[in-house]
Amino acid sequence: MTLTDFLIGRPLATSEERAEQIGTSAGIPIFGLDALSSAAYGPEAALTLLIPLGLVGSTYILPLSISIIILLIIVFFSYRQTIAAYPGGGGSYTVAHENLGTFPGLLAAAALMIDYVLTAAVGISAGIGALVSAAPSLQSKTLLLCLIALVLLTIANLRGQREAGGIFMFPTYLFLICMFAMIGIGVAKVLLAGGHPSPVIAPPAAPKAIEFVGAWILLKAFASGCTALTGVEAVSNGVKAFREPTVKTAQRTLGIIIAALVVMLAGIAYLVKAYQVVATDPNAPGYDSVLSMLLLAVSGRGAFYYVSIGSILLVLVFSANTAFADFPRVCHVIADDGFLPLSFANRGRRLVYSEGIIVLAVITGILLTIFGGVTDRLIPLYAVGAFLAFTLSQAGMVAHWKREGGAGKFGNMFVNGLGAFVTGTTVLVVLVAKFMDGAWITAVMIPALLSIMYFVRRHYDYVREQVKTSTPLDVSNLRPPLVIIPMPQWSRMAKYSLRMAFEITHEIRVVHVAEEDRAAEFCGLWSHLVLEPAAKAKLPAPELIQINSPYRFVIGPIVDYVIKTANENPGRRIVTIVPELVERKWYAYFLHTQRAALLKTLLLMKGNHRISVLNMPWYLK
Repeated sequence: MTLTDFLIGRPLATSEERAEQIGTSAGIPIFGLDALSSAAYGPEAALTLLIPLGLVGSTYILPLSISIIILLIIVFFSYRQTIAAYPGGGGSYTVAHENLGTFPGLLAAAALMIDYVLTAAVGISAGIGALVSAAPSLQSKTLLLCLIALVLLTIANLRGQREAGGIFMFPTYLFLICMFAMIGIGVAKVLLAGGHPSPVIAPPAAPKAIEFVGAWILLKAFASGCTALTGVEAVSNGVKAFREPTVKTAQRTLGIIIAALVVMLAGIAYLVKAYQVVATDPNAPGYDSVLSMLLLAVSGRGAFYYVSIGSILLVLVFSANTAFADFPRVCHVIADDGFLPLSFANRGRRLVYSEGIIVLAVITGILLTIFGGVTDRLIPLYAVGAFLAFTLSQAGMVAHWKREGGAGKFGNMFVNGLGAFVTGTTVLVVLVAKFMDGAWITAVMIPALLSIMYFVRRHYDYVREQVKTSTPLDVSNLRPPLVIIPMPQWSRMAKYSLRMAFEITHEIRVVHVAEEDRAAEFCGLWSHLVLEPAAKAKLPAPELIQINSPYRFVIGPIVDYVIKTANENPGRRIVTIVPELVERKWYAYFLHTQRAALLKTLLLMKGNHRISVLNMPWYLK
């Protein structure tokens, strides 16, 4: 078994694709982890902004959460319709592209791609943040732990979507059980205590208020809390991953994810108010997450606490899997339309879009490194892309229903129109509230990504225009090529290159580049080693071209000679045979000059359509 087989698994045949499709139970951890895990950092992100209000801040989390839940339900019904209308997947990009045009589609695509990169970064950093909260001694190693988690996630996703679902299933359902248990026990204690429960372990005392309640601070808290909606679109992007009946399975999966998220958001907000929990500064020593403080208040520091914290840690880290599941799919659809490199559309050995997974991992690693793996620094960049994609998708669905018509047309248009309005309004709120905190970076990244996609498309259009033809094959004026062989010394590679040359033409030129005082060495062997055998076989003698190189340049004189020969023989094909040593071990290549590779590259860069390069490999035994 090779190392690749051990890490990623054996290659899967295309015929095995059906076996890789998933049901609801696996679809929840694969496509729902981002949405579900946002219950762990969405309310905390909002509470962090309310720290200046002191204890008063905890009383505002419930109305803020209710507003976010209403928004979530509207988006849910909108995406439920999107799944039915576009069972081929593609989500926001496909809907906007087909109904609103190319630019809105690419705008949605750019927003989605940025959202998924941030999903991966925020999920991993939030998970490691939960670990640091439980074990403060690890705070100095936050970034290292984030990068280790990123590598493990990348390997898991390269193994294929079915295996990834199996890996993430246990921690997902354990997390849901722990959260529902915490909420159930906590709500029961609150009701039995008449609304004033006694915490098992009291949360830290709230700091003194340094600000008064104002619209601006509530607006910023709402904008941060809206990160709880990210990931809702994931199922609509990956509809084709589900088993038959595809649409019903995807809709059922989305419904379970949203229902669980609503319960968690409402329950956490209710308990935060009841137990008077306020957020702690994530950048300060002694940081403790909101969920950690709630668990301590409800059940104390026992086995349930550590199991719950462990499940939160795993789910937050694994929530990045939603990005790994959807980012490559979005890139695949965009690449099919020619706006990203075509290699993004190719599936790897495990029937997943491997290049998209690797690119996502690299960009996420860079982002985590820049921000030191701290979630709070990434949150301001987060919600703009997600809600912009929501808005364009729902606006596209309004156009879709208007065009398609049918029963329930106006009802469907109302649902999607309402979704477009509320998510569009939220985009403006988040952008304004978080602009100076980092949202401006997303506002710059989206146009930059759009420019790249248009550049890629223009390049492919240019190439397509250059190579297309409708004329038949031209077989007139066919002549054997003139072959040039660079030969630094006589060797087995040189001998077999000459044999190859004689098989395709009888006009051969051997180019030998050497310093003046060493040119005679090769010339003295030429007659015995080449001319005499050629004469015995009654073959035309190859012409020896000696080029003196007083400055010890080798590649440049050969390239210049080939180009000069092509110019002197208009209408004639010039074939340069390049002998190349092939090592069996990759590390052995560092022991050679790689002149053959450089020569091929320069000939291709400086040549023209009449100059061809023929590689002559010599394999070491």
